[in-house]
Amino acid sequence: MSYESLLIESEDTVTVFEKKLSRRIKGLYSDGIVWINKKLSNTEKRVVLAEELGHHFTTAGQILDQSTIQNRKQELRARNWAYKKLVPLNKIVQAHKAGIKNRYELAEFLNVTEKFLDEALKRYIEEYGLYKEVNGLTICFQPLGVIEMFETFQS
Repeated sequence: MSYESLLIESEDTVTVFEKKLSRRIKGLYSDGIVWINKKLSNTEKRVVLAEELGHHFTTAGQILDQSTIQNRKQELRARNWAYKKLVPLNKIVQAHKAGIKNRYELAEFLNVTEKFLDEALKRYIEEYGLYKEVNGLTICFQPLGVIEMFETFQS
């Protein structure tokens, strides 16, 4: 899914504007409106849009001040939403079946930044531990890989 596809998917939910923002600000969300830094690559814009959609669906109020535990929890909820949207476990399995061999190729396959992929994998380790079974396959998060088990032979 491309940035444009995510924009189309979200058009009934939020209004998105691209504009030049301060160098350190990639995106902002407030009251159904998302602002994305125009200077970003399409892959970065896609990641930022997903995170801002996460805020739309999971947070409430103004959480710019990250010194409070409540605001940090809301930020984590929004990012977790984005991780599951852009790096779903079934897509990791699809990447394995497509012959993807490393993190760089996986990030490209998923159309996310390598940093976002690494953060998603760290979050999955926090949530599931070092591995998770998905559709009869085992996704190992550290080291990253997918394990296919042989079916047991009954005689």
